[in-house]
Amino acid sequence: MEERLLEVRGVSKSFPGVKALEDMHLDLRGGEVLALVGENGAGKSTLMKLLSGIYTADAGEFFLNGEPYEPASAKHALELGISIIHQEFNLMPDLTVAQNLFIGREPRETRIFTSERRLNAKARELIERLHLPLRPKELVGNLTVAKQQMVEIGKALSYDAKLLIMDEPTAALNDAEVEVLHDLIRRFVRPDTGVIYISHRIEELRRIADRITVIRDGRYVGTRDIAGTSMKEVISMMVGRELTGEAKPVGVQAGREVVLEVSGLSTKDLLKDVGFELRKGEILGFAGLMGAGRTEVARAVVGADKLDAGSIRLRGRELRIGNPADAARHGIGYLSEDRKRYGLLVEQEVNANIGLSALKERFQAWGFVKDKAMRDASQRYVRTLRIKTPSINQTVKNLSGGNQQKVVIAKWLVKDCDILIFDEPTRGIDVGAKEEIYRLLNELADGGKSIIMISSELPEILRMSHRIVVMSEGRVTGSLDAAEATQERVMHYATLRPDENPEDAAELGLAEPASSTTTERRTDEA
Repeated sequence: MEERLLEVRGVSKSFPGVKALEDMHLDLRGGEVLALVGENGAGKSTLMKLLSGIYTADAGEFFLNGEPYEPASAKHALELGISIIHQEFNLMPDLTVAQNLFIGREPRETRIFTSERRLNAKARELIERLHLPLRPKELVGNLTVAKQQMVEIGKALSYDAKLLIMDEPTAALNDAEVEVLHDLIRRFVRPDTGVIYISHRIEELRRIADRITVIRDGRYVGTRDIAGTSMKEVISMMVGRELTGEAKPVGVQAGREVVLEVSGLSTKDLLKDVGFELRKGEILGFAGLMGAGRTEVARAVVGADKLDAGSIRLRGRELRIGNPADAARHGIGYLSEDRKRYGLLVEQEVNANIGLSALKERFQAWGFVKDKAMRDASQRYVRTLRIKTPSINQTVKNLSGGNQQKVVIAKWLVKDCDILIFDEPTRGIDVGAKEEIYRLLNELADGGKSIIMISSELPEILRMSHRIVVMSEGRVTGSLDAAEATQERVMHYATLRPDENPEDAAELGLAEPASSTTTERRTDEA
């Protein structure tokens, strides 16, 4: 039997009003990748923060290589060989990639001054070794969420770690980037090292993990060998019930009202002549590789980024949208991929976050807040979305990442916008909560809402979308109806360069790509 690298015995941890862990057990063998799964709020992140020295356990013991392990701080844990990639980033946006990678470990010219030349060279060597699409001198605050995630990965792997903990490392990565990460993990794992890998992307686990440990409601449920375990069994262990996937949606009829028409959308940095139509009751998926411009389209539509050219029409009337507040007044809501930066007031309570977007319209009269009405609405959406919180008075920062995401969704449901743009709506959310959000999105569409859904997960895009717009390098390269969409076709358009011949698609047996200004042609003809 392999030597145990890490043991967790009878660990418990409580917070005010919440029993996060109770009598938790776990063991990691040398040379293995152990997947740790559970619904949001199950206690996964709490356990990882205990291991990395951020929290102190109320009860129980940890053993590292057979010796008692009691980290006094995150720095102490690093010194003892445990490195963690957190689900929520721990980066300094005003510093460069190189400065973030080696914060506190910068090479120095003297005892006082840092050597920027040596720092950038050291960062470049690490970036090239890990095959990361980063530049040492680029400001982290200017990076997309996916690239910020890669900075976190690079930082963690830069330490001489024996145990690497990855908390949702691929939540913002596409399939190609996930493979790069998995290659890094395989090279890292040796007989004296191991990885604890937390992911809600169940399909990943069979490719990378050796065993899987399931926890539910802060308690240990069981551990299984990946090779002899079905994902259906794992999901049942996680949620305590079986989940059934739904069939792909049928394409929305071409005769339905066009509620949003975008044409010639261009920005200085990336977007070129982007056009599409969104119909009433439709879920329009946006697919593409990282950097394709999907998020930039959403931000341009709601006025978060400045347009160089293009028009946006709402039910035939051209709009002038200067900022997201303007968009919301026109009934267009935007759920950002970066919930903590753009979607939440993390120091405020759940009730305030849910009611804030509709405060003036629904919960205010003569300068006074209608507290009971706002609290009733918050309670209703906490129940509907199954937000795990002791009460609506709980501070949002104390919720798990997935439950924070649900609060953002609740905020826009309260606002009752006719058009909702969801950018990575299930990022960091467990399989049980994903099913609930999928159900909600379908119910919203069935009720006449029009939805734009941006996702890096192709199975999610294929499952949820009536039509799919595919982007590459800031342009629309194809548009597919649900009936004709496959992973192969979507990936073809996602990798099609703007200067390539679109007729190449015919040679691969794929649908003919649509131009950026006529993305509806194939569906209309159907």
